[in-house]
Amino acid sequence: MNAEELDAKFDEGVEILEYFDLNSAKRPGLETKRVNVDFPVWMVEALDREAQRLGVHRQAIIKTWIARILDEQVV
Repeated sequence: MNAEELDAKFDEGVEILEYFDLNSAKRPGLETKRVNVDFPVWMVEALDREAQRLGVHRQAIIKTWIARILDEQVV
């Protein structure tokens, strides 16, 4: 099935998930890449306190805050 046929099925309201291998599906632009960042101790301690208060991991706080800042910067 080509893309046009798939689009037509979708437009007709046909369930199209059966045509995809969801185990290998990837969302473009959302791949991850590991980076290392050094923070001062006071900052790590503050991040840990906030993470504990919210019941999440430190990484979640960092990613959420950076994403928020970047979203505000995009025009």
